[in-house]
Amino acid sequence: MKKVAVLVGSARKGHTHDAARRFLGHLQAFGDVEGEIVSLADYRVEACRGCKQCFEQGEDACPLKDDRNVLIEKMMACDGIVFASPSYMFQVSGIMKTFVDRLAFFGHRPRFFGKTFTNIVTQGLPFDSGIGKYLNLVGSCLGYKTVAGSRITALEPMTEKETRKVDRFLERHARRFQRSLFGPDTPAPSLMMLMGFRIGRTTMKLELDDKSYDYRYYREKGWLDSDYFYPTRLSLPKEVLGRVFDAFGRRIARKR
Repeated sequence: MKKVAVLVGSARKGHTHDAARRFLGHLQAFGDVEGEIVSLADYRVEACRGCKQCFEQGEDACPLKDDRNVLIEKMMACDGIVFASPSYMFQVSGIMKTFVDRLAFFGHRPRFFGKTFTNIVTQGLPFDSGIGKYLNLVGSCLGYKTVAGSRITALEPMTEKETRKVDRFLERHARRFQRSLFGPDTPAPSLMMLMGFRIGRTTMKLELDDKSYDYRYYREKGWLDSDYFYPTRLSLPKEVLGRVFDAFGRRIARKR
């Protein structure tokens, strides 16, 4: 049995909540999935102050004492996560962005490997403002396997025809998500993720020491000398490019 949570960044029960409910319904119909809808509006999450304590001293040093850790615990307990947000001024909602900002330290120290991530975006205007790509980039930076999301375009109230179309779209999305959810835990990294790891790891190795929380975390995980965040077989081109990225990281460190 896999556990999946949809974190909804909308303060009202409109299109986004409905899409989350439909998505989970299809996913659970495929079998062996336990689902939960989590409304971010029901939790107190304060805006990041940019103090960098989570980067430099660890996430427990954050001066904001709110419900961030409660939500993180839900994410840690799940095998799959969906971020669902309406489009507000061509970006995620304020509630969603505030929560994403509070997860920034995971971009330095990702730990959701082997888990699956996707997104649902609801909007009224029929064009792509890149919100889904942004959310999946966030998911990748946190360590998740990412699945292409759904962009739901419809006005309220939806017609029966629109409702049927959206439902079919979400069913296909749920099927893609299910395949990843029950698929290999540690796929080969994308070129972008490999580049980010190797350049970041190399500059960290040359510029930081035990005073840095990130450095200590990487050392304890064995990442200072590994090919990637987790054991994986790199293709020959990626092996070569990994060494190129290391060299680029060394060059960046020398210039600073």
